[in-house]
This record gives sequence, C-alpha cells and structure tokens, in this order.
Amino acid sequence: MKNPFRSISLFLLFITSFCKSGFGQQPATTTDSPKGVYQYRKAAYDGIGKTYLGREISQVMGHLGAAWLERPEREQEERTDLLLDALNLKPTDVVADVGAGTGYFTFLMAPKVPKGKILAVDIENEMINDLNTTKKKKGVTNVEPVLGTITDPKLPANGIDVALMIDAYHEFSHPREMMTNIVRALKPGGRVVLVEYRAEDPNVPIKPHHKMSIAQATKEMKTVGLRLKSVYTKLPQQHVMIFQK
Repeated sequence: MKNPFRSISLFLLFITSFCKSGFGQQPATTTDSPKGVYQYRKAAYDGIGKTYLGREISQVMGHLGAAWLERPEREQEERTDLLLDALNLKPTDVVADVGAGTGYFTFLMAPKVPKGKILAVDIENEMINDLNTTKKKKGVTNVEPVLGTITDPKLPANGIDVALMIDAYHEFSHPREMMTNIVRALKPGGRVVLVEYRAEDPNVPIKPHHKMSIAQATKEMKTVGLRLKSVYTKLPQQHVMIFQK
C-alpha cells in the first residue's frame, strides 16, 4: 500500500539540505523597519533566527524546490480541488497569488475568473520566467506575473479582491511590511486567505517552522487591521484561514 506521506518525507529530506546550503534564506539583520517589530536569536534548524510576535520565521523554499510544487501527488495530498471551491471566486475577481512559485495554483484559478485576472507574485526571477513560460504554453490571457520584493508584492493600491498565500506566509522575512502592502492593495471587502499546515496537529509531517496555528496567524493579521472571518477545515493537513479588514 502506498504511503501517502512518502513524497512529503522525501521533500523534507531534500529541503533540509537545500535550506542549510543557504539558498533562499533571508539573513537576519538589525536594521529592519519599523523599529522593534522583529527580534533575533540563534536560529533553529528550520528557522532564520528572526522572530515576529513570538514566531521564528522559517527558512525559504526557492526555485530549486519547483519540482515539489508540481508533483503529481499534490492534488490528492492537499486536495487542491477543495481549496479551489473554498475560495468561492467570482468571475470578475482580481486575485493576487502571493508566493505563486511555478503557478501551480495560479493556473487552476485562472478559469474561475474569466472576467478578472490573477496577479502571480514571486520574488525570484526564475519563478517569474516559469510563470511566463507556462502562461504562453497554455495560452492563458488573464494571468499577469509580478516580480515583487521581500517587503513589497508590488500590487496596485485598492486593486485586488483576494490575496492568497499558500504555504508561503510563514516564509516571509518581512511579514509586517508585506502584509501592510497587501492590505493597501485590498478593495473594500477584500479578503486575505492564508493556507498553512496545521501547527496544532503533531501528526502533520512538516517541519515546525513551516506550520502555523490559527491563534498565531490571527495575532499577526490583527496588527495590520485584519480580522478572522472563517476557517475552512476540510483539507487533509492545512488550515484555510480567511481574513478581512
């Protein structure tokens, strides 16, 4: 019988070597703004030594982990079909897929917003190149790759209906700055959707700093003026946490 967690275990082995090699890590500094938001300590094996509201920020999976994002087992392991339904997208929605990576979920969402568009945000040129290649190959016209930075996703002010982050927020090296800019980009009534592996469940086989609890996410979103609206709980291993202004 196939072990449903085999590919996850293999990925954890890969990502341990990948992160420790230094790729994708954001160095801890003492010059971050705003002053006093972040603290610093000796890094955990899967963290960067920089903390935000008591949470150590995790190491980053960069473009060298692209194969993991596109693995054939992903749909079944994460039930991406259920996640797509949970978003309840409207045909006219403008959606920011922040930390889009290769665009696995970007291109699943695109047909759901035929009169809107998907802004596929990533901070790595390699991922933007992958997004553009896939966009051309699929002939999709409502996907717009956006090269952001570690502090700014480069989204239009008051221009998006949904900001979606799938297993990405916990890796942001500057979460306060990123979320402040994301909130500025929300239209009135816009939503922020965080999809994160459940920190409350020790049986979820993901490194501790690559998980988030509902309580921690709620605390962090509150600092930028967002309140928890609902939590979708039907995914096998992840929370879908929906926030609004």
